[in-house]
Amino acid sequence: MVKSIEPAAASIEVPSRYLSWTPVILGALIATALSSILLAFGVTIGLGVSSTAPTWRDASAALWILSGLYLILQAALSFGVGGYIAGRTNVGLAALDTAEIEQRDGLHGLAAWALAVVLGVALAAFIGSATLTRPNSNGSSARTSAAEPLLSYEIDRLFRPLRRAANVDLLQERAEAGRILLTSSSHSGMSSEDRSYLAQLVAANTGLAGAEAEKRVDAAIATSQASIAKSRRSSVILAFSVAAAILLGAVIAVAAASVGGSHRDGAAMPHWMGARGSGAAYRREVA
Repeated sequence: MVKSIEPAAASIEVPSRYLSWTPVILGALIATALSSILLAFGVTIGLGVSSTAPTWRDASAALWILSGLYLILQAALSFGVGGYIAGRTNVGLAALDTAEIEQRDGLHGLAAWALAVVLGVALAAFIGSATLTRPNSNGSSARTSAAEPLLSYEIDRLFRPLRRAANVDLLQERAEAGRILLTSSSHSGMSSEDRSYLAQLVAANTGLAGAEAEKRVDAAIATSQASIAKSRRSSVILAFSVAAAILLGAVIAVAAASVGGSHRDGAAMPHWMGARGSGAAYRREVA
């Protein structure tokens, strides 16, 4: 008696995990590295909305806009490449539905984007903390001021002496004057008591007469208000550019991961260029 053997049904490979971390980590590392390179290149060619140099406040609005657009474009390129790598290196599952495969690839791109953002924030925090703690190594916090990077030129002019004295340490006086000048940007402005004390501090350390010291203080207050206002505007532009770049990077990372998954499955072009059916046909042939 001969028994007929029916062909076994094709086994469907069910993934043990919905998310594979190897493509995610690879895409995130590539995105972070490419973003760091592009940001370093932008800083090298002078694209920036803020700087510690006094001359950055003379930058035009066109440079601010160009710097913000460059920040958005570099994020789009970096996250796009990282998302594509995450989708391209993800394991393809031909037995699944096309929409399910695209969702999995898009999720890998989104995870790579999120990890790249975390790595970028950690790297920026590390560099920023190293930069901020470097000046404090030679003096205590009472001898330093947060106004120095922003109002260093104004403080220099404020304590410019009539005759240069030798071995005069004005770090503590400069720090105190900087903290007082920062109050000029408040809603109520600098108080008359602080203005009088600042004029006395300038007169005692520069040799100027009382009237001349007051004129110098008034000029420093006016320029400090303008500098702080311009710094706030540049901070708003920078924050908006960073937020827009990160949000746009998420969308591009998901789309690029879907494109990478389609190329992995045999599609010649992205689906929005007319090759949407090629990847699905390839999966049907494999199934």
